[in-house]
Amino acid sequence: MTQPLNHQWRLVSRPSGSLQPSDFQWAASPLPEPGEGELLIRVLHLSLDPTNRMWAAADTYLPAVPLGEVMRGVAIGVVHQSRHPGFPEGAHVQGLLGWQEYALSNGAGLTLLPEIPGLPLTAHFGLLGHIGMTAYFGLLDIGRPVAGETLVVSAAAGAVGSLVGQIGKIKGCHVVGIAGSDDKCQWITEELGFDAAINYKSEDVPARLRAHCPSGIDIDFENVGGSILEAVLAQINLRARIVLCGLIAGYNATSPQPGPANFANVLVRRARIEGFIVLDYAPRAMEAIQDLVTWHQQGRLHYRIDEVQGLDQAPNALSRLFTGGNTGKLLVTLNHD
Repeated sequence: MTQPLNHQWRLVSRPSGSLQPSDFQWAASPLPEPGEGELLIRVLHLSLDPTNRMWAAADTYLPAVPLGEVMRGVAIGVVHQSRHPGFPEGAHVQGLLGWQEYALSNGAGLTLLPEIPGLPLTAHFGLLGHIGMTAYFGLLDIGRPVAGETLVVSAAAGAVGSLVGQIGKIKGCHVVGIAGSDDKCQWITEELGFDAAINYKSEDVPARLRAHCPSGIDIDFENVGGSILEAVLAQINLRARIVLCGLIAGYNATSPQPGPANFANVLVRRARIEGFIVLDYAPRAMEAIQDLVTWHQQGRLHYRIDEVQGLDQAPNALSRLFTGGNTGKLLVTLNHD
């Protein structure tokens, strides 16, 4: 009999500029057998995130992916074989399973996923999981919204930004989103309830921020950086909070990027900038899950899945995060033979 194979994407070169398909190699290795205390997971859905670019390039909050190794990625899978008492066969799990069809694990870093009535498995990426926790704790713990304040969200039609704006509305904020197309702006205002949207590709962002934020900006949920952050800093209020979630505008840069020219406004306005990594909030996940699920069931919080079929499409699909080609949560669904 032919030995079953595990198909994988391996990282073979550090990106210079944007990640290219040539930075990866399609490979196959024999399907591993779990030993005592181990489990074999069949990967079902792979999350594509801007941090994939960071992990491929250099050490950050996690070490860079070693060249020749399976590309790191958050994924959802089903326990295929188990010799681990904590993970029964057939259970769904989430963790850093990588860009591959099967992952061998000793259980470290894995989360058993609960079955939530009315929610598909992909909701653990679009509404819950690292996406939901990032939006929830980033806005509520760091942004600390107060009813009546003005919240600006960049990359507002992305997985995290779209949730942040809706949570801001639940908390009584005036919410302005910045996105990259008229369709995205229409989605976040007409379907998600943002008060206003700015198309940064076709509109004057500083001018539109002045129009939509006549009382200034109290909270900025920053996913982009660069000129977008500079435009926001020009209009921050006293004691404003800048929630630094991502700086995607500079991830593909080949040289160090200068900071905003008006950074002094942080001092003058006595603003607070705080970065965060969602891993820090893992012990508090249930706090987020309870509220996010309740709000969704009440019809107050919506999400969208942008699904790509086939693991072989992962390198090409990842580029959509950096060109604005996705709306909502971008993921790959594996098609197992």
